[in-house]
Amino acid sequence: MCSAHPGDEGSADLTATAKIRNAAIAHFARDGFQKTNLRAIAATAGVSAALVIHHFGSKEQLRSACDDHVLRVLIRRAHGVADPVTIQDISREYVSDPEEYGRHVRYMARAIEEDTPAAATFVNTLVDESEQILRAGIADGSLRPSSDVRALAVLSVLISLSTLTMAPPLTRALGYEQVGPDVLHRLGLPMLELFTHGMYADDTTLKAAQAAWAASQNSPKRDE
Repeated sequence: MCSAHPGDEGSADLTATAKIRNAAIAHFARDGFQKTNLRAIAATAGVSAALVIHHFGSKEQLRSACDDHVLRVLIRRAHGVADPVTIQDISREYVSDPEEYGRHVRYMARAIEEDTPAAATFVNTLVDESEQILRAGIADGSLRPSSDVRALAVLSVLISLSTLTMAPPLTRALGYEQVGPDVLHRLGLPMLELFTHGMYADDTTLKAAQAAWAASQNSPKRDE
């Protein structure tokens, strides 16, 4: 992944490159990387294909710029979905530009579907950062210890990703047509309740699962 690209803050051509990048994100999300061509991106951005090449060099470099941009945005959102303060910022962001919000989600959903390097980077970055946060919380006593911190980090990322990319049937199950501020607010408190208090009233189910797992590990393996 590239660490900087034309169109980042400080670039003299921010407006042109941002338009190209946003057009590319929309096309890659809708049509996939292989089927998208630079002429279509240029037409959507209202520029020439030559200008796209001038700013980004190639379709591969343009995609790398899109990857970096979407990764920054979605990683911030994914970390914020369980935070009651940050979730308000995410809600305001959605209200200010719901199309851009959805475009980023669709882009990463397409990347995950195609198992692209961006998807791997996105997931690995979230899991690594979540694991660091969990270990720090366990060390300072603000979080309970876990039998498998890495797996717990993966689960927390799954919850964050599912909240960001909720499928229409799940959204409608809450009585809404699409993901938006109302959905995020509706999920915020129950999510924190789950993280804070858990669901089961005692450890009966946990002990049963631990015993079953131990038994399965100790049982002799049959030759097939």
